Amino acid sequence: MDIIEKLAEIFKEFPGIGERQAKRFVYFLVSRSPVYNENLSNLISDLKKEVTQCKECFRFFILTQKKEKLCDICSNANVDSSTLMIVEKDSDLESVKKSRVYNGKYFILGGLVPIVEKNTKNKVRIEELKKKIESEARPNKLGLASLKEIILAFSLSPQGDHTDSYVREQLKDIAEKFGIKISSLGKGLSTGTELEYSDNDTIKNALKNRQ
Repeated sequence: MDIIEKLAEIFKEFPGIGERQAKRFVYFLVSRSPVYNENLSNLISDLKKEVTQCKECFRFFILTQKKEKLCDICSNANVDSSTLMIVEKDSDLESVKKSRVYNGKYFILGGLVPIVEKNTKNKVRIEELKKKIESEARPNKLGLASLKEIILAFSLSPQGDHTDSYVREQLKDIAEKFGIKISSLGKGLSTGTELEYSDNDTIKNALKNRQ
């Protein structure tokens, strides 16, 4: 296997990238100047150094000099702590955030649940999600719980629907224990739609009509 094929194999691991697109990426890099490729290489090397993962929602964010362990959403006192939206991945969170129609907290599940999979808990952060809900649903000194609603925001696909059902079942006892409502995105997203690629109006309608 030569270097072109090796690089193409790496690009094929990217989400949504097939063999033909992977080869196009390689030939694009070949056509660029050494300075361009060196800059790209340096940026990739620095990525892990300058990006960390929030310990609360598991979102990736840029490190600052203070070396915070919480992202700007989880550390923001003005965020609505009564709602928690569960999304598949970082890009879904960014799409919802960009729409400016939701001001609550988030949790990144880390993927969708495979329809045929025995070791489901190894694929998604379901145990971490349960712990987060338990901690945020417990009553404060005034006897009031901050978390009131969990919003399941997955893409409308067979795997997304399966994940919705799985998470509902896993959270059923906790939700009943603390009186938390579990809702899903409603009409607004058409079947087969990836949340990541939905426009602002679509996300707004899906949130407004959640059920």
